[in-house]
Amino acid sequence: MSVIFFGLLLLSVLILSQEQRVQGVSPQLRGVQCRTRPTDLVFIVDSSRSVRPNEFEQVKVFLSQVIESLDVGINSTRVGVINYASAVKNEFSLKTHRTKAGLLQAVRRIEPLSTGTMTGLAIQFAINRAFSEVEGARVRAPEINKVAIIVTDGRPQDAVKDVSARARALGIEIFAIGVGRVDRATLRQMASEPLDEHVDYVESYSVIEKLTKKFQEAFCAVSDLCATGDHDCQQICVSAGPSYTCACREGFTLHNDGKSCTACSGGAATDLVFLIDGSKSVRPENFELVKKFINQIVDSLDVSDKNAHVGLVQYSSSVRQEFPLGQYKTRKDIKAAVRRMSYMEKGTMTGQALKFLVDNSFAISSGGRPGVPKVAIVFTDGRSQDYISDATQKAKELGYKMFAVGVGNAVEDELKEIASEPVSEHYFYTADFQTINQIGKKLQSKICVEEDPCECEAIVKFQTKVDNLIKALTRKLEAVSKKLAALENRITV
Repeated sequence: MSVIFFGLLLLSVLILSQEQRVQGVSPQLRGVQCRTRPTDLVFIVDSSRSVRPNEFEQVKVFLSQVIESLDVGINSTRVGVINYASAVKNEFSLKTHRTKAGLLQAVRRIEPLSTGTMTGLAIQFAINRAFSEVEGARVRAPEINKVAIIVTDGRPQDAVKDVSARARALGIEIFAIGVGRVDRATLRQMASEPLDEHVDYVESYSVIEKLTKKFQEAFCAVSDLCATGDHDCQQICVSAGPSYTCACREGFTLHNDGKSCTACSGGAATDLVFLIDGSKSVRPENFELVKKFINQIVDSLDVSDKNAHVGLVQYSSSVRQEFPLGQYKTRKDIKAAVRRMSYMEKGTMTGQALKFLVDNSFAISSGGRPGVPKVAIVFTDGRSQDYISDATQKAKELGYKMFAVGVGNAVEDELKEIASEPVSEHYFYTADFQTINQIGKKLQSKICVEEDPCECEAIVKFQTKVDNLIKALTRKLEAVSKKLAALENRITV
């Protein structure tokens, strides 16, 4: 009976592990990422003579990075900048720029004043003008936070304690950032409570950027990240309070990065070569879309020494191997190589390219692995200027799995001739380059070889064998039990 028990246990483990693989469980928990809550934010920036021009440029980089993380808009976060030295200059108000791009351009145009350090005067200006309704502050909306971020590197030449207290009493939350030889006691006089959250010090302007993350998190408001789209899951986003997890559709498996999915799980070894039309009819802007299409497919592969290898060939009037199978060992390296590919921009010799594929692309000298399934994705946007029949036939005779993708003026009869059987599952056409990503989604689940564990065939076959073995053992044990019973009867008689 122990053999039967072991067989049943093994069968249960196999079924459980397969269910987990199909459902894409064990997604990794992602960090908290969220939209920024609506805020009236004013930067108060010291540009006195002690701040060198190159240091002021680093302050502008810091401002830009914080702005980049915000949801900017008339009903979202509004941003203003006060520039001060001996005098105060209102660079732009909360109402001035309603887009992030406009804000970033305005920050780049700010120039240092290079005189004294009247920090108290700048804070008073913020109270009187920057946070006024006429300048765009939402004073009648108490739920909108009013925040000032002061950046200074010296001792103020005027008093800051009382004016800062008035600002805080009016509901303005003050963050004080000191640089270099700043008077740290002054920072504490300006900042809101708790001081350890509102006072920061850096040794020099060269490292002020390290504070960016703090302020990105300070303006963060928890939301349903899956509903708002603020996530990086490739297929399925599952809300988990302030965070989220990623999962995959049935037939896909979650990658180790916790966000992307592969259609070729279980260590399926595949040699895949892209054959890409780079003729002049494609046009440069569309060629960039073709690159994204290639990398979309690459994202679905388990690229490694033992599993998927990828090669790339571009053709026009001639054929150029961009990189052979196995040259790049990771998806990241392959995608970078695809992005570097230059556009050939000549004719459309698809037949010549197919011949190159047959003669070279899957050869051992080009990285092809004996016994590993061969898959080719042929992409074209027009009629071939030479014959394709002989090379296409040869590719199929060699057992290559051929996918044909056509766009625009591609000839469907040629696509069908290139495609493997059943043709309806191996050729794709769209009239517009903008929609080739939809073809990419379909291809992701089709490029795996038939033996791919995604399709569960190997598991099902093994489970059937286990079931049959258990049944056979059960019958034998029943027969043995009957014989033992008969022998016992004879001995007793």
